[in-house]
Amino acid sequence: MSAQNSAAAHAVALRAGARKGLWRRLLAALGLGGARVRQADAEAARWAHGAAGEDATARLLAPLTRQGWHVRHDLRLPGRRFNLDHVLVSPCGTAVVVGDTKAWRRSWPTRVVQGRVRCGPDDRHEQVAKVAGYARLVGEALALPGVSVVPLLIVHGSPVAGGGFEAVVPNGRVWVLGTELVVPRLVGAVRTLPDSHRAAALARRVDAVLSPYGEGR
Repeated sequence: MSAQNSAAAHAVALRAGARKGLWRRLLAALGLGGARVRQADAEAARWAHGAAGEDATARLLAPLTRQGWHVRHDLRLPGRRFNLDHVLVSPCGTAVVVGDTKAWRRSWPTRVVQGRVRCGPDDRHEQVAKVAGYARLVGEALALPGVSVVPLLIVHGSPVAGGGFEAVVPNGRVWVLGTELVVPRLVGAVRTLPDSHRAAALARRVDAVLSPYGEGR
């Protein structure tokens, strides 16, 4: 399954829904679809933009598998509507990283202003806090003492202050990293010797608890 599967599929569904019916398809083909089609196309473009970011992150993370990481994309917790863009199991088998990809405006820097994460003039702190919430729920679902679940927000486009920083949110702390620091920071965070058996067991637990997004919805 492509990392961008659910987001890209949603973009396609939005465009198709606005053109449902022969007459609407004909009008859209003539450029006369009206406000409904324009609104759907604009929202679909945002979803497609996010899907492209998720796919870029998947390519960025792929080399980690050669270092013993187990990498998954586009998962969900049963009974929850949100998707988990990326879930990684460390090669030591003692940590799970819950990653969320954002594609933010290139001309606006991402930084902390008065304790809140902002991208240019936009407050993005609530989006960052959501990642901490996702990680907490994943940790509760895994129910494995001794396993850390780390929230990570990966920013494409927007330059991140210092390449990356740790944001303090109500649910804890979240790594906010630009793409150039993602792999080095993950690799550098592993301070325990690799344990392939323990990592594989933790990956199996992740696969048992989480499911591909779209299944069982």
